[in-house]
Amino acid sequence: MDNNDILIRLRYALDIKDADMVEVFRLGGLELTKEAVQKMLLKSKKDEATDTAGATAPSEDDQLACDNATLESFLNGLITSQRGKAQAKPGETELKPEFVLNNGNVNNLLLKKVKIALTLTNEDMLEILESAGVTVSKSELSAVLRKEGHRNYKPCGDRYARNFLKGLALRYRG
Repeated sequence: MDNNDILIRLRYALDIKDADMVEVFRLGGLELTKEAVQKMLLKSKKDEATDTAGATAPSEDDQLACDNATLESFLNGLITSQRGKAQAKPGETELKPEFVLNNGNVNNLLLKKVKIALTLTNEDMLEILESAGVTVSKSELSAVLRKEGHRNYKPCGDRYARNFLKGLALRYRG
């Protein structure tokens, strides 16, 4: 699952409009136009080949690739739009954002940041995964939500991330 696919699925699950997507990116520190956001949300050619709707397939040049920094900006903006700007505590410097260093921890970061943005508890996340047909233990979920480098950290696979987004869609869209 690539970053564009994550954006498409998250947008659908939370029913975010194009104008709101632009605002979320702005809150995350990235200025994008509505057209650029729409190009990021196009399905890739390989997805179109498996799509049975029969719509005209856009060329590969039409889709704008979403890199790790862009996805993280969106997730940070989602947190800010849902919970407000984080206030630095007295004596503390400005909060340093967590950067996606490699493609292996993108799914972990997705789960963490969506959990924060939507103020989900671990039980809520387990219910969301359960509604998508995936049974995960509390300790497995805890391992996925840990900081990379922790001895109990476990990378989150595409299957868990995909089913989490599917469960979000079931929860928020009905």
